Amino acid sequence: MVEIDTILLKVASQCNINCGYCYVYNMGDDSWADMPNFISHDTIKAVSKELGELRTNQQRTFAIVLHGGEPLLLGARRLETLLHSLRTAIPEHYCISIQTNGMLISDKILDLCSKFKTSISVSLDGPEITHDANRVGHHGEGTFHRALTGIEKLKSHPDAAFLFAGLLAVIDPNSNPHVIYNFFKSVGTPNVDFLYRDGNHDKFPVGKTSFHSTEYGNWLASLLDIYLADQTPIKIRILDDIIRLTLGGIGIKEGIGITDFGIAVIDTDGTVTKNDTLKSSYKGADRFLENWNVHTHRLIDIFSSSEFADAHKLQRPTSLTCQTCPELRICGGGMPLHRWKTGTEYANPSVYCNDQLHLINKVKTILFGLEKCA
Repeated sequence: MVEIDTILLKVASQCNINCGYCYVYNMGDDSWADMPNFISHDTIKAVSKELGELRTNQQRTFAIVLHGGEPLLLGARRLETLLHSLRTAIPEHYCISIQTNGMLISDKILDLCSKFKTSISVSLDGPEITHDANRVGHHGEGTFHRALTGIEKLKSHPDAAFLFAGLLAVIDPNSNPHVIYNFFKSVGTPNVDFLYRDGNHDKFPVGKTSFHSTEYGNWLASLLDIYLADQTPIKIRILDDIIRLTLGGIGIKEGIGITDFGIAVIDTDGTVTKNDTLKSSYKGADRFLENWNVHTHRLIDIFSSSEFADAHKLQRPTSLTCQTCPELRICGGGMPLHRWKTGTEYANPSVYCNDQLHLINKVKTILFGLEKCA
């Protein structure tokens, strides 16, 4: 059986905003429209039962991330039902978290999350001009101030030290890394998880001009200088991972390094799918051939299947470029969605290959004084 590290639980198929780069709604896959708006009581019970069984059959703990759409569209009453059911099946040392745009954070929501030991990560791309370039409402209006209001409410809660898990930010390579970093420090976040913009060889990410260009790598290399010069830095996962891997350690999240992470997605109707970021490759790319659902199948049987094992192996790159690269142990080949190309499918280096090498070279130069790597 593939050991699971993260269950991404889709609790709402709708979203209260319309991010221009969103892989769920704006990259060609419209399967969300066929899903129930919210996870039902019956599906909550089925998921909780299956997660409880997974817990007894797997020694490794796993995390549960409530996702969407926008998970807080559930509202306080339905969220309480969900969290109570999950915590009945899963003890408190198993991480439950919510990934939210922050706009619907309320005192009632925060009290429930504190009660059921559920942390909150907020999506925020930077100061207003950067954030509102993509993270807008359905009529094009900016969302920055409402997101920041939610973060301030989160920070003011008595249990904020536990509740505030940090920020998730999508990189804008045209932004100023100094401005972005200083803004996030001023927000008071414990950490920032910077993400590459979704894209592939058929459709390059916004801001990237070619496979060989290094716009994102340049941005991250500049951020690294700022990060290392700060005597009291906020944690930045992508930089910490690459530094740790360069020094011989292991990465702690999918997309960097050669450690495999067991990831499964459960949709609002109980359907079990692959990593949902694959939606950006083509419509249905995240779907298994077998129509698995927690109402009709056991998770431990799904995770023991050959089809699930094959999807799990997709994390490892198969292109000759990656297989022969001396930096594979650090880079890891990147996220599968960034390798997609019509015809060769995922058997390609990441569209961010040269960005990764540029950043790795910068880290090695700082740590060891080495010249440019391959």
